[in-house]
Amino acid sequence: MSKYLDLKKSNCANCYKCVRYCSVKSIRFSGNQAHIIDDECILCGQCFVVCPQNAKVIVSEQEKVRVYLQDTQPVIASVAPSFVANYDGVGIEGLKEALLKLGFADVEETAIGATIVKKEYERILREEKPKVLISSACPSINLLIQKHFPSVLPYLATVLSPMQAHCQDIKRRNPMARTVFIGPCIAKKEEGDHSHLVDAVLTFKELSDWLAAEGIEIPKTADTKEGSKARLFPTTAGILKTMAKEEDYTYLALDGTENCIAALKDIESGKVENCFLELSACAGSCINGPVMEKYHGSFLQNYLQVTKYAGTEDYPVQQPDMEELKKDFEVLPRAAHMPSEYEILEILRQMGKRTKEDELNCATCGYDTCREKAIAVYQGKAEISMCLPFLKDKAESFSDTLVKHAPNAYLILNENLEVQQLNHAALRLLNLRAASDILGEQVIRILDPKYFMSVLTTGKDIHNQKIYLAEYKKYVEQTIVHDKSYRVLLCIMRDITEQELEREKRDKVSQQTIEVADRVVDNQMRIVQEIASLLGETAAETKIALTKLKESIADE
Repeated sequence: MSKYLDLKKSNCANCYKCVRYCSVKSIRFSGNQAHIIDDECILCGQCFVVCPQNAKVIVSEQEKVRVYLQDTQPVIASVAPSFVANYDGVGIEGLKEALLKLGFADVEETAIGATIVKKEYERILREEKPKVLISSACPSINLLIQKHFPSVLPYLATVLSPMQAHCQDIKRRNPMARTVFIGPCIAKKEEGDHSHLVDAVLTFKELSDWLAAEGIEIPKTADTKEGSKARLFPTTAGILKTMAKEEDYTYLALDGTENCIAALKDIESGKVENCFLELSACAGSCINGPVMEKYHGSFLQNYLQVTKYAGTEDYPVQQPDMEELKKDFEVLPRAAHMPSEYEILEILRQMGKRTKEDELNCATCGYDTCREKAIAVYQGKAEISMCLPFLKDKAESFSDTLVKHAPNAYLILNENLEVQQLNHAALRLLNLRAASDILGEQVIRILDPKYFMSVLTTGKDIHNQKIYLAEYKKYVEQTIVHDKSYRVLLCIMRDITEQELEREKRDKVSQQTIEVADRVVDNQMRIVQEIASLLGETAAETKIALTKLKESIADE
């Protein structure tokens, strides 16, 4: 499990939605639970956004900040410029007023650090003339390159992010200060965790919950726009809008992980030259970050709020030396191994994919193709049972086999009493050549509908009812059940004709035996009357014995 995203295990519903939306497939399933693979995850937060059960939870640092505020060291907040979209009608002065009540010593905009960073990008392009330069402001893109595109790492700008640059500037001006970044991003928690410049990271949701718990409302204030062009940073192409352009370069902004991955593949293949790329993992950039998207999902309004709040000039900043802004990125290797072609085909066969046509590539498991799913199974990230068509076919095959070879007759009718399905035993019982002869037809063609109508009208199911089917000269024991959820009637008929005929045969023999006993008794009585004087009480005893025999036979 990720250090920054926790999982409510009881909430995971095996919908695989998180896998479908994960661009790098850094989620594995085990024991019917989703688990984030740390060494592959880029912390884009899409699994958190799309989870319908809210099973993914951002690990909070609120308590950590509370402890800082109780200390004597001043705590200064660096607030991401997207705050104006998250808190409608609130400016930096109003937010500052609310945060001071929580105990913060001061509050500044991260856009100050954005100004420093964009100036360093301009310097690199102007002086170093790299073939390709990729912005390093988005920590999810940085992780994407470090973990999944290591060959592109030389093109990633070795520059601090706006958050780090601003916190560095705060600590330069206030050496004893602790810095807390507040924004809409999960990946910033990881970035802050690996930087001595940032002491803690809160999301806007964490801050909102904290303010609500303290009963603090953020006042709405009108702020100046002077020197605030870098407030555009959280929008798509926001960095480009603040930069002075070099004639030799093409400037391009891409947002959304899929688009960024496509661009990185082009760079990897050597198709891109003389280009500055502003890459953002979130579609719409930071104003549509995971916390914004989940709790404040109005992209257009967010964009309008930010652009309205932004100015046209740079902040007046003291630009650090380029060595102070330098940040080295290292390759973060992944542990996953690739299977051989034979191993992939073997897993595909286990999934019921024996031919190319069987590979439906329906993506219900979360993977785009069946081969990708097979590779994930090999790597321990997925389970074979995650294939919905496979499970459906397996369940239907098992069910069909049971019904097909069941000795009892099965019929399924809809609520219009039309035959929807029947098995081989039903065909034999009802003297039908093929199922197609009756499917879709009214049941009255083959059976008296009164029992089915009774179940529908009374709402009472019939169980083990013995009836005689005169048309077929057969006795059956039938059960009729109304499944209201699927709106069907299930009829199970057990052919008991042989048992009934055998019983009738026994009854006939018993009756004949009784008749013989009656004749014997009658004859015995006549004899008794003729020779009563000779037999005495013996005749009475014989009559009693024969009568008991007669009753015994009748009971059987």
